[in-house]
Amino acid sequence: MYYVYILFSRKDNNLYIGYTSDLRRRLREHKSGQSIATRNRLPLLLIHYESYLSWSDAKRREKFLKGGKGRTEFKIQLQDILKELGYKHL
Repeated sequence: MYYVYILFSRKDNNLYIGYTSDLRRRLREHKSGQSIATRNRLPLLLIHYESYLSWSDAKRREKFLKGGKGRTEFKIQLQDILKELGYKHL
């Protein structure tokens, strides 16, 4: 199984999008500061994840979500939680 996930940084109120084959391990790495990409953005909150059977599908979805149309779509899909968390780019 492969996972695409979205993290919310409580420090800077921004999002991080990634993918992995082991979601629990990857979240531990993020939350313990072992990931360079999010080390200075702790604490983090997992707000969304999706699972895929193939690596290529997960990678394609991550790339889509990081782009303009994908980012817009997931902001619409997750707008209630993003408002509640104080996300500033709605």
